[in-house]
Amino acid sequence: MAEYPEATSGAVSSPGSARFPVSDGAPHDDLLLARRGTAYFARILNALSDTELDLPSLRAGWSRRRIIATVSYQARALANAINAVRTGQRPRLKVSDRELVSGATLPARALRHLFHHTAVHLDAEWRDLRAREWEAVLELPDGSQIALSQTPIVRAKELWSGAVDLGNGGKHTDNPERLLNLQNLQETW
Repeated sequence: MAEYPEATSGAVSSPGSARFPVSDGAPHDDLLLARRGTAYFARILNALSDTELDLPSLRAGWSRRRIIATVSYQARALANAINAVRTGQRPRLKVSDRELVSGATLPARALRHLFHHTAVHLDAEWRDLRAREWEAVLELPDGSQIALSQTPIVRAKELWSGAVDLGNGGKHTDNPERLLNLQNLQETW
């Protein structure tokens, strides 16, 4: 079997690679956690049949569809906020309940595509940030603020916990130690 160094070295998912070049001011380790979280969530999601998407999740009162919609729309909201910073607009992070409810009713294939598309869009926005833009401030739905440099760890936490909450084999023990030590990271969604 031929060796593919780019596949074994992590070149596709590593910050700073040709595929995901990022500025020197970027939180490289947190970006890597977010990208690994995306892969982990995708693996758990892809193991679910379309019918299984309709079952309850481990979050009380939430369906698996609601978890997937929340994780997906968080990526879209982050990507839109980052784009606002890059284009000189006032960044604001907002996901409406209506959007989440509507997203949860998408056909299975569309819901899976929503997750994939929003993850790629967010990666592209992170990639395009310049060093000084990483310190721009985002206003969260609860009125608090975070720097853009904190968005990868917020995203990573949502992905890893969402994968567990799908109730399809994701385990808290799979979470990277850095995330397990962030119990006090503010819930933003």
